[in-house]
Amino acid sequence: MSTVAMEQRKKIHPHKFTLWVGIGSILMMFAGLTSAYIVKRNQANWVTFNLPLAFWYSTAAIVLSSVTIFLAGRSFKAREMKQYRNLMLTTIMLGVVFIILQVVGFNELIMQGLGLGKKVSVDFLWIIVLLHAAHVIGGIIALIVRFIKASSSTTRNYTSVPVDVISTYWHFVDILWLYLLVFLIMIR
Repeated sequence: MSTVAMEQRKKIHPHKFTLWVGIGSILMMFAGLTSAYIVKRNQANWVTFNLPLAFWYSTAAIVLSSVTIFLAGRSFKAREMKQYRNLMLTTIMLGVVFIILQVVGFNELIMQGLGLGKKVSVDFLWIIVLLHAAHVIGGIIALIVRFIKASSSTTRNYTSVPVDVISTYWHFVDILWLYLLVFLIMIR
């Protein structure tokens, strides 16, 4: 193998580089929000509350979706396209279930009188979780695009870069949710 070819293999793909820059930005945003949460919890009107049970079920859905997208990536690389499409569809459905369960959880909070604008601690929860949900919705949209492309009879592109990018992003939002859930439980 020539030196130039070996150097090319060592370089990160531009899409993967962009993804990691984006992940770094998202991490900084959530680090700022969780830091502000810690600082603000010493205010007089801070209230503690239990997280809705639906948040726990949504956690199971997003963790399971990480398993399905991992298996989808393996299926893609093995050129098992039917299995890949089925696993992508399952990941999309689990992502939608996650969002639905988050909405159910927020409805639970509203029923307890803990809606947005009621208490600072609840406002932080709303902001942090809704921002995370927005990133999950973005991931669902990307998954749908990949699914449509995989289902198209005219598209026959077998590069794994887009699959790797969406898989990495999806695992990231999964791990981010686990961090946020643990944070919200420990720092109440």
